[in-house]
Amino acid sequence: MPLIHFTERGLYCPRADVYIDPWLPVSKTLITHAHADHARPRMGSYLSHHDSVAVMRQRLGDISAEGVRYGEKKKVNGVEITFLPAGHIPGSAQIRLASEGEVWVISGDYKLENDGLCEPFEPVKCSHFVTESTFALPVYQWDEAGNVMASIERWWQQNSAEGLCTVLQCYSLGKAQRLLHALSQEIGEIFVHGAIHNTNEALKTAGYKFPHAQYLDASVDGKRLRGAMVLAPPSAIGSSWLKKLKPCKVGAVSGWMSLRGTRRRKNFDRGFVLSDHADWKGLNTAVLSSGAEHVYVTHGYSHVFAKWLRSQGYQAQAIDTAFGGEDEDAEQDEPANPESN
Repeated sequence: MPLIHFTERGLYCPRADVYIDPWLPVSKTLITHAHADHARPRMGSYLSHHDSVAVMRQRLGDISAEGVRYGEKKKVNGVEITFLPAGHIPGSAQIRLASEGEVWVISGDYKLENDGLCEPFEPVKCSHFVTESTFALPVYQWDEAGNVMASIERWWQQNSAEGLCTVLQCYSLGKAQRLLHALSQEIGEIFVHGAIHNTNEALKTAGYKFPHAQYLDASVDGKRLRGAMVLAPPSAIGSSWLKKLKPCKVGAVSGWMSLRGTRRRKNFDRGFVLSDHADWKGLNTAVLSSGAEHVYVTHGYSHVFAKWLRSQGYQAQAIDTAFGGEDEDAEQDEPANPESN
């Protein structure tokens, strides 16, 4: 009997009686990261990296949650469980499960580029590797993040010179903090939407610092927004909230901005290609570095990527899950509990 089963509730380890990122309520869970498609409500208990616990509590309310450090080992009914860095967002982890010589790694979502904010991705040797495939096509190949940040800053400076507010759509957990960490504070003030502010406050309890991120509440004088940068989640773009920021230019930061039609269809003034997921090269590198013979491909271009991996000699298969990846339309990183905003 294999160590991990793919069930209607999610990935299940019978020997430890625990699910990994389940999408239906279960008694015990291991959580790779705090995005809403991986950390869902109504679970009996949650075990994750320490940095994910604060965000899960902010989003899910009063939950039974325990945090562990990267590299810390826990044994449950003979199964050794270890959380290791995934490099996706703060607190994201790959989960290694080992028992009787069988080793599985559930990678969750990941990226290989070191963003200077998250603990960098760590290759983990295993015999069975579960990988995402959000951007698993050769067309998705990312430029260096530093080049993208420089492009954003040049656009911001241009807007500022014209007396305009610059608004960037970004996910409130992960992308927003990455931008806050990297963007220059010399161009102008940086304000954040309430959803991002709440997420920042939760991350501060885990030791993260965002000193230049100002909460854009009703008390902020509109004159201060001329030349400022405002970070906002997808839910705010196109809403009445955005009208208060005019005159402004609106851009988006996403891996999907590499597709020509996306920016035009969404009516963004600018699109910047920056993702917290691995690109085509990154996905292939991660699979190769795992040393796994068996690869299970989830959310994204799963069937295409599994077919490609089989052509490269892997025993690979696509697995249907309820994970969202980085869906250009879904706001999968928004709190499951609207009261948390």
